[in-house]
Amino acid sequence: MVDKMPFKVDKELGIQIPEILLPSKNIDMEKWAVVACDQYTSQPEYWTDVAKRVGTSSSTLHMVFPEVYLEDGDEEERISQINSTMRSYLNDNTLSAQKPGFIFIDRKTTHADSRKGLIMAIDLEKYDYNKGSQTLVRATEGTVIERLPPRIKIREKASVESPHVMVLIDDPDKTVIEPIAKKTDSLEKLYDFDLMMSGGHIKGYKIDDEETLTSILNAIRRLADKDVFTSKYGVGSDKGVLLFAVGDGNHSLASAKGHWENVKRTLIDEEILHHPARFALVEVVNVHDDGLSFEPIHRVVFNLDCKHLLDNLVEHFNGLGSKASYKLFSSKACMEAETDELRINKNLHVIPFITSDSFGVISVENPKSNLEVGTLQSYLDKYMANNTEVKIDYIHGEDVVSALGSKEGNIGFYLPPMDKHDLFKTVILDGVLPRKTFSMGEAEEKRFYLECRKICKD
Repeated sequence: MVDKMPFKVDKELGIQIPEILLPSKNIDMEKWAVVACDQYTSQPEYWTDVAKRVGTSSSTLHMVFPEVYLEDGDEEERISQINSTMRSYLNDNTLSAQKPGFIFIDRKTTHADSRKGLIMAIDLEKYDYNKGSQTLVRATEGTVIERLPPRIKIREKASVESPHVMVLIDDPDKTVIEPIAKKTDSLEKLYDFDLMMSGGHIKGYKIDDEETLTSILNAIRRLADKDVFTSKYGVGSDKGVLLFAVGDGNHSLASAKGHWENVKRTLIDEEILHHPARFALVEVVNVHDDGLSFEPIHRVVFNLDCKHLLDNLVEHFNGLGSKASYKLFSSKACMEAETDELRINKNLHVIPFITSDSFGVISVENPKSNLEVGTLQSYLDKYMANNTEVKIDYIHGEDVVSALGSKEGNIGFYLPPMDKHDLFKTVILDGVLPRKTFSMGEAEEKRFYLECRKICKD
């Protein structure tokens, strides 16, 4: 079941015990670790500040492509520099290999005293982001195929990956990750430092002994047991086991999958089994972790006539047989009071918004989607297809929505949170959620790039 060459691979669970790369002891860890590249995409000042803090110091900032810069027109130059930096960090021992194993993480954030995770590698052959997928590893929200090519291109000649992907397990009895927290005194501490830009604090512990690794894999194996799965969710045998649900970094993992498919075409069967690009480094988190919260992902739409969008929205949903309307208010307090009152009606989707000169509330009766985000996104996708000058961004935090949505020519939509305990059963029964349905914490709580792994052959 567990293959020992070149690193242990559990083929049934789709898990590799990887050889993780960490920065050498002389590296300033606070400058080394930076937040996921898909954060603060409408706040370039954040990334400017990060660049000033890092300077020329060794840092994952020099190995990633912050998405705020994707449309700057210097893509080729940036990717070339990223690849060069990766090779340099390998050649000059900025990155050094650890003995194959997992890393247990304990992360303190601005909103949680502790959020626990486990760094491991998953088999991309066990992952499928397409609608209707029944694979062991699945997306939780829709994947925008158009977003993948530039991300695959970044990975194409990369020698190293550093993940911001976080995948979830549904482990209510806390059998996989939590037992490790009770034995950290016996584990080697790999790092312990403050993360920059209000990122909190992080500790990492090495797990490379056979007994602990076997215990972890056995606990995961119980979660993946078909009989346990069907009983737990009350589903038939036609439903494939969902072991790992992608919580953050879906497009990053989908890009790793796309890159692997490209590499696989060039390999013979024997090479396919153990090529490093077949696996992707991720952080596994229990959805029941007390430090994990689900936050809504709001929308801000730019470069538009707000009244035109709102009137068009009403016309759109009325044409679908879902009666829609909107009201304007002079204050946020009035908007919130109206929102609370309307949400008593469970057959109504209620979406508050802000513009440069007012607040407002949209209501849609008998909506076709299960969630407000689905109702709104289905309309925005159609509106933007017909108004190509209009742009959208996906925002963490109501304060940012208020700041951006209140600018002339913009509109910000405030969306409600999703109950994290509903995630697995919803994905199993209904399939992927609308894209950008939820966020695992606020922007500063996102995964920071830290651990690395080689994804190319020597």
